[in-house]
Amino acid sequence: MSESRSVPPRKRPNREVRGREYLTSDEVERLRRACLVLGRHPERDAALVLLGFRHGLRVSELCGLRWDQVDLVRKTLYIRRLKGSRNGTHDLGRSEVRALMRLDRLNAGRSAWVFASERGGSLSRWAVDKILRRAGAYCDPPIVVHAHMLRHACGYHLINDGYSTRRVQDHLGHRSIAHTERYTELAPDRGPKLFED
Repeated sequence: MSESRSVPPRKRPNREVRGREYLTSDEVERLRRACLVLGRHPERDAALVLLGFRHGLRVSELCGLRWDQVDLVRKTLYIRRLKGSRNGTHDLGRSEVRALMRLDRLNAGRSAWVFASERGGSLSRWAVDKILRRAGAYCDPPIVVHAHMLRHACGYHLINDGYSTRRVQDHLGHRSIAHTERYTELAPDRGPKLFED
């Protein structure tokens, strides 16, 4: 007799679940504010959204962020990129420095990880996605979100603010500019309007 095995259902393609794979700057801010009123670690979760967006971090780069990569005196963040991307040092804005100083005080040297779990280890990818899904559901209107959308939001935001594709490539650590060009495809503000009704 042959055993009948049930085959797990296929994961639906992202395009069937979400209309787009990026967030707007306003949506990122709404997520950050939602984190401040939800969960047991509002400061950590809000800082996670802020840094993930500003530095175009992948979820694994967020989870792996350590305090020895943060220089609050020089106001810089050393980014260890994954997936063959280029590492680099980014400047930290005032809001990021304030958020990291609060986290540092709350951490009090207990963990080497910037975004630590309750046991002091690094947050898991699953935990980050859960934080973002909960914050997205709290927003009005709700936002369907996953962690990689913060990285796409960064590229989209920078292109729309007029930064060159090369500058965005450097910021996101892309080795090939072809990976960066997707953000110009998303940008509605690439030049003067073609039609003025």
